[in-house]
Formats: sequence, structure tokens, C-alpha cells
Amino acid sequence: MPDKLRGIIQDTWPNLFYLKPIDRKKEMKFTVYSKNGCPYCTKVEQVLKLAQLQHVVYKLDEDFTREEFYSEFGEGNTFPQVVVDGGKCIGGCNDTVRYLREQNLV
Repeated sequence: MPDKLRGIIQDTWPNLFYLKPIDRKKEMKFTVYSKNGCPYCTKVEQVLKLAQLQHVVYKLDEDFTREEFYSEFGEGNTFPQVVVDGGKCIGGCNDTVRYLREQNLV
């Protein structure tokens, strides 16, 4: 695990930080629904990039509207929302990092 990624996870989620061997048997693709100025959006994008996981980032008001976001994820959901393999919604930043750890991807 790159040192910068290790630092981000350890500083932000100390209760989730533990080291396991990384096993990337299955390459996954992540989609991040994000908005400008959101610190959690920035963190989840950094984690995916530093972990060298395939991902695409869509931005509010550039790639989708707020109405489309609520239609997809439900009224009141917050940014970011992360989807894996084109269908399974993982959730926000903390849920995504937890998922990545459980899958031994970071």
C-alpha cells in the first residue's frame, strides 16, 4: 500500500486501519457521483486513485443534475455516492473505505 494512501486511511479512519495482504483477484470498476467543494468527495477520489482502482468520477451540474442524483440514490442522500461494477451502491466516503478494506483492496 502506498505510504500516502496509508496515511489518508490511518488519519481519517483509525478504527478501520489494519493491514491485510492485498489480493486483487477481481478487478472492480467504481463510479463516484461527486460535487465540487465536497471534502468527502475529494477523499474518496484520492483513495481510489492511490489504490490504483479503476474509477470514473461524475460531477454535479456537469454530468448530472441534483434531481437525477435524488432519483437514483433517494431524496436526502449526501455526496459522494459510490457505485461498484455498474450497479451495487456502496454509499458515501466512509462506507466506501470500509468496503475497500473488507475486499482487501486497500
